[in-house]
Amino acid sequence: MELELRHLRTVRAIADAGSLTKAAAALGLAQPALSTQLRRIERALGGPLFDRDHTGSRPTPLGELVLDRARILLPAVRELQEDAVRFANSWASLDRFRLGATHGPLLGGLVDQLATARPAVPVTTHTTWSVAEISTMLIEGRLDFGLIGTCGESRPPATDRLTWEVLGTDPVFVMLAEDHPFAGERELELSRLSGECWTDVPGEGCFADCFTAACARAGFTPIQVYETDTASCVHLVQVGRAVGLCRATFPPTPGLVTVPLAGAPLAWRHLLGWHPGAPAAEAARAVAGYTATAYGEAIARSATYTRWLTADSCPGFGARGGPPYT
Repeated sequence: MELELRHLRTVRAIADAGSLTKAAAALGLAQPALSTQLRRIERALGGPLFDRDHTGSRPTPLGELVLDRARILLPAVRELQEDAVRFANSWASLDRFRLGATHGPLLGGLVDQLATARPAVPVTTHTTWSVAEISTMLIEGRLDFGLIGTCGESRPPATDRLTWEVLGTDPVFVMLAEDHPFAGERELELSRLSGECWTDVPGEGCFADCFTAACARAGFTPIQVYETDTASCVHLVQVGRAVGLCRATFPPTPGLVTVPLAGAPLAWRHLLGWHPGAPAAEAARAVAGYTATAYGEAIARSATYTRWLTADSCPGFGARGGPPYT
């Protein structure tokens, strides 16, 4: 039997799990089948790879040698596969822009900026709630640039393989129907909304936990949180069924007002990402500039946010640069 990559993955899975029983469960195999496979691998390599007893499985010296090589070979093969897929999905020269984004205020602005700057270059877009999906598509070369958001100072995904540039940070405002009793307030203490139901858009990060923690600090637990698409959030607020959580750059919408939360207990950071080894990376500086312009325009469209930034009661928000995550 010739040794294959799947055999190395099996050996690593057993070492990581510490027992054949746990490794079989992780691999989706029956333990007898995994034991048979391990015996074949050991015959191919010339000796036992694990000492096994009632306490589990521990690598033998031969097993340690194989594991050391596997820890080098498996990531290298994965990187080779990712590079090949990315190359196959990229053009030698950037004659298109493939943009991905979670649902936010910047994608439309960036498309407008690119269409103005390079009208002959086609632009395609892909939207999803999943930050992980955007990062995977960047790694695989199916997207050139990704626009995502992260809660507070949370790190963006795949920082070992992607470059992320911080465009700015928004406070989270509350979205109210224009006839809501608090609609005319310049800002609201979160505790004053303790009797409300809430709505916001879904996501993968820690925002839901951060919101719950902010409410706890304010002395209450949310009655109900409806996680749904943006249009449904707007509708629930308009009909008085809930109050909404939104980025301060949420565009003006008929029937709604946005009001700052005192002390800015929640924040949302905007990032632009790309793969540093992709052909599109050569255009990253220009695209980052266009995106920053789109972000500035989004801020300017919100009189409430502009006024809040001018007051400078909570520094560190708005457009700001900084060292990229690489």
